[in-house]
Amino acid sequence: MGDLLINLLASIIAGTAVWLAQFAIRRRRLNRERAFFGLTAGATSLLVASRHASSPREHSIHRGDVAALVELATIVRECGARADLVGGGQPVRELGRVAEFCVGGPGANPRAATHLRAVLRGVTYTVSEWPTHGDDAKLAFAVGGHEYVRTPETEYAVLARFWGPTGGRPALYLGGLTAGGNLATARYLANHHRELFRRFGADRPFCLVLRIQEPAAYGTDFTEIVADVTDVAFTPQE
Repeated sequence: MGDLLINLLASIIAGTAVWLAQFAIRRRRLNRERAFFGLTAGATSLLVASRHASSPREHSIHRGDVAALVELATIVRECGARADLVGGGQPVRELGRVAEFCVGGPGANPRAATHLRAVLRGVTYTVSEWPTHGDDAKLAFAVGGHEYVRTPETEYAVLARFWGPTGGRPALYLGGLTAGGNLATARYLANHHRELFRRFGADRPFCLVLRIQEPAAYGTDFTEIVADVTDVAFTPQE
């Protein structure tokens, strides 16, 4: 009987130790995730959406962008924060007041256009308005003297984190050349933010170019970093 009690007590102690260790790991991961995105429990964040280029309705959103916003809202909820959805042309709080996720390029999202003019001054998009038939037009952006052009086999997107002049909470910019590129960027961010935290920490700005291979066949599955352009993205191109 004594041996049974000892074994039972040992099992309880071991199980408690394992639970505490797992809890500590989960808590550390959550704290890092919150730090990376600038989120805190109960805080408000902004999801800034692009308008649907081919829709006559001002507040219509492409289904690919809706899926991207769902990915980002899930991140916010995991961090115990709240996400408020606004259109890119709607008035929002100044940069740094709350954490911000800005989705889409400058042609479809005026807020993105402002970020590019004021902060990401080394990134320029070829088109100012998304055409109704994207396959008939050149869709591209340039940064660091290199142009990234959409083809049927490859798409590109910009993923950046930055702060305003007074600091505060960060803004994350997810600027694909299409709604599919925006979705790929959101999913990459959701799946790889731990790696990005290890690389950039919680307080360093960054700007990355993502490449999405064979999107027609594989969707967002083959998304990877093709260039780190942090050193040139925040200064105007000559």
